Amino acid sequence: MKKLIECVPNFSEGNDMHVIDQITAAIREVDGVSVLNVDPGKATNRTVVTFVGTPEEVCEAAFRAIKKAADLIDMKKHRGAHPRFGATDVCPLIPVSNISMEETAEHARALARRVGEELRVPVYMYEHAASAPERKNLANCRAGEYEALGERLKSADWHPDFGPRELDEWTAKTGASAIGARNFLVAYNINLNTTSTRRANAIAFDVRERGRALLDPATGKKVLDEKGKPVMAPGTLKSVKAIGWYIEEYGVAQISMNLTDIGVTPVHEAFDEVCRKADARGIRVTGSELVGLVPLQSMLDAGRYFLRKQQRSTGIPDEELIKIAVKSLGLDELAPFHPRERIIEYILEDEEKRGKKRLIDLTLAAFAGETSSESPAPGGGSIAAYMGALGAALAGMVANLSAHKRGWDDRWEEFSQWAERAKGYQVELLKMVDEDTDAFNRIMEAYDLPKKSEEEKAARRRAIQEATRRATEVPFRVMTLCHDCMDVARAMAESGNPNSVTDAGVGALAARSGVLGAFLNVKINAAGLDDRAFADDLLRRGEELAARACRREEEILAIVHGKI
Repeated sequence: MKKLIECVPNFSEGNDMHVIDQITAAIREVDGVSVLNVDPGKATNRTVVTFVGTPEEVCEAAFRAIKKAADLIDMKKHRGAHPRFGATDVCPLIPVSNISMEETAEHARALARRVGEELRVPVYMYEHAASAPERKNLANCRAGEYEALGERLKSADWHPDFGPRELDEWTAKTGASAIGARNFLVAYNINLNTTSTRRANAIAFDVRERGRALLDPATGKKVLDEKGKPVMAPGTLKSVKAIGWYIEEYGVAQISMNLTDIGVTPVHEAFDEVCRKADARGIRVTGSELVGLVPLQSMLDAGRYFLRKQQRSTGIPDEELIKIAVKSLGLDELAPFHPRERIIEYILEDEEKRGKKRLIDLTLAAFAGETSSESPAPGGGSIAAYMGALGAALAGMVANLSAHKRGWDDRWEEFSQWAERAKGYQVELLKMVDEDTDAFNRIMEAYDLPKKSEEEKAARRRAIQEATRRATEVPFRVMTLCHDCMDVARAMAESGNPNSVTDAGVGALAARSGVLGAFLNVKINAAGLDDRAFADDLLRRGEELAARACRREEEILAIVHGKI
């Protein structure tokens, strides 16, 4: 699956829209990057830009933006209310989906090295990409701000990680940048059935990591440490900042929270903990609101969390999981919550779909019509993938029905795990429906390449071979997925809801057909490969998969017939 990261650079210009537009234009020049938000601040004289894409796309866009900011912004003239020490003051990379923090930090280091070496901008690494513990905190890296940068660059303890170590005419203009990797921050507000800011604050102090100042029970005064600072009694939620406030627009008090690491405290856990603390103070939570965008995984995790509390299967479509999350968290209390407008991956998906026709977005009738048309694609490969997806869907249906069967309440988790597995196969096989057609189209495009000169002929030949290899690998992947999803069909035929045993049988038939159908595509495309070792190995493995699928089909049908 595609790796996605978010980048939220802060540029030291918040008033001159001509400059801001040029910086954001540099970001938009990179194909595949989606700019989600541009937020200029006049008082801070600072603009925060949010964009998303694959790591390579985002790092290229960030580099171009940093370069443009260095060209256009003169830090010697900068004044603003926000702490700053460079034209691109801070540039964090944030993992969104299918990528670890460690990988994200490596991308941040590579970006920083390029900025330091190619742009001659001093760079400090911070947060998860920091080169030393004392550099993790951004405030430490930026101490003294731009005005102290000259001395800081020369200091042995605070040399930049990359780039120049002294101020010259160029670095005095650009200042320094902090580049790092941090977790996704979710701004999240929880609504209360009170108008009291004081009571809302009390709940906020109960849950936020910093907690509240410890009071001496004898005097009622704050307990101080040896440095004269208040001793804090920590709250119950790690990586959470929170305060209470009153929202006149809605006439309610809220707990306003920043979840600074949703891997430590996800949205659903913050919500439930506030519910518990509010209830202890005689206050009810009535709903909540997400401010800005949220990763898909946060919503899916919330949906699964609340389903598990109900002892219900979690192997249901993402759309249903999101509905459960929205209703359980009360995200639609103050305003409608539209997932396609608030979930990062959905926004990117919708942007990618503009101008493109995906087979899986067609109705059943339209898909059948498209298949029967005189164009060669979609063809047997896409149909094989779709048959497999339907087989997985049937196996998942039996698992979900079994999890919900009266008298089987103690087995809900067992069947939920099977349903999750079936859903995984279904999702991947649906992707293969379009992947197969795309692979075929690439072969056609390769054959259309020019072939006048010997160089063009060689390039065309390479392109044809690369496309043919891809067109062989895709149906082999379909074979593997269809074969593996038969495990779920067998388990459901053996131990699932007996009233649905024939559905498990039909699922097995569809999956086996997907295996054999995809194998036909493997064979015909492998015949055109020059790399015979690769082709012969794939054909051998394909024969084994096809044989195993046929044996499994016989075993599953024997179970089904034995029960009916």
